Amino acid sequence: MSSETQKPEGFVKKETMWLVALIALAIGFLVGVVFSAFKSPAAPPASSQSTQQRPQQQNQSSTADKTAQILAMEQEVTKNPNNTTAWIQLGNHYFDTQNFTKAITAYTKALELDPNNANVLTDLGVMYRRNGDPNQAIATFDKAQLVDPDHRTSLFNRGIVQLYDLKDKEAAIKSWEELVRRHPDATAPNGQLISEIITDIKSKPAPQ
Repeated sequence: MSSETQKPEGFVKKETMWLVALIALAIGFLVGVVFSAFKSPAAPPASSQSTQQRPQQQNQSSTADKTAQILAMEQEVTKNPNNTTAWIQLGNHYFDTQNFTKAITAYTKALELDPNNANVLTDLGVMYRRNGDPNQAIATFDKAQLVDPDHRTSLFNRGIVQLYDLKDKEAAIKSWEELVRRHPDATAPNGQLISEIITDIKSKPAPQ
């Protein structure tokens, strides 16, 4: 991941999550391949009312903090519409809060100011996928690859969308084989080699 394009100082690197939707998308297929060895046991139920309340209070505080951050960035881009970093950060906050349409708008504006940012292109592709537009997601990941052919995450994510959204197992394998060709040590978020995942996927039917 260190090979990816440098971001502005203080910038949260969303794309390093390798398309967080991987786990959700993989239910019934890739979970058994990639994540079966990493499944954690269910946590025991909390035993006291104070213990039960603590996560709820933390969630409320986190939500309030995120709302404040979004408001601050919205105000910043209104005052300084050419502030690329602010647009990216605003997109990240929308990313975190599952506001796909607004994230797409913010990332698109950032790319108008800095079109050669492979990380932002990758984040934008994730948002297109989450917003129900897998073909646009693929096109955006391809743009990231043109900007930075060594950008691992965009190539990995392209395979995810091809496999689970477009139901094109062969195209996904081709994307991941290209990733391994360029980076033999490439791994999934859990540390499993992509080359091992390819072998497992080839032995299983494509997801329906």
